[in-house]
Parts: sequence; structure tokens; C-alpha cells
Amino acid sequence: MDSRIWESVDDLVARLDEQSTQSPQEERLLRILKLSEEVGEVGAAVIGATGQNPRKGVTHTWEDVQHELCDVVFTALVALRTLTPDAARIFDERLAYVEQRSAASRRTPEAPRAAEQP
Repeated sequence: MDSRIWESVDDLVARLDEQSTQSPQEERLLRILKLSEEVGEVGAAVIGATGQNPRKGVTHTWEDVQHELCDVVFTALVALRTLTPDAARIFDERLAYVEQRSAASRRTPEAPRAAEQP
């Protein structure tokens, strides 16, 4: 991931920490819970973009959905960085794991070996 992103996350976490009136434990929990709020906003934007609420009609655009999804990503990175100063390393390790798992799922199953065939 681009180092600029982690620099921004670090700056944001530092600013949030400075302004916090909560204990570090409470702040950590609240930042994780903030993800639920942001995911809810994605849902609201999708409902608004598709006009699924007949009373309101179309209230959002797909660009709004994109922005809300970015907010989810930012919030998750802030929560991760709040949990550990090694957020970038942990993220990179997890990305490598997901890439490996994804590559493995794309491989075709091997034919049974001759010894395994009945």
C-alpha cells in the first residue's frame, strides 16, 4: 500500500488521540464500532442509489456509494492503526495471505495419483 496512505492514517490517529476525551481502551472500542456506522452508510447509499425506499425514491448516486466505501476503508485503517503501531506490516502480511489463498483457489484440482486410483 502506498506509504502516503499510512502517513495520512498516522496523522489522523494522532489528531484523534489528541482530541479524545475517552480512555485509550474506550477509544479503541469506539473506533472499531465506528466501522458499523460507516457500513450502514454504505447500505443507505445503495438503497438511495437504487430507489428502494418508495417514500424517498432515488436519493444517492453510485458515486456516493463509492465515497462511502472509501470511508469504510479509511475507518478500518484507523481502527487497525489504533490497535497496533505495526498496522502497515500487518496489513501487508494479510494482503499476502489473501493473495496466496486467492491464487490457490484458482488452481485446478490435480488428478488423483495412480496409487490413489481404485
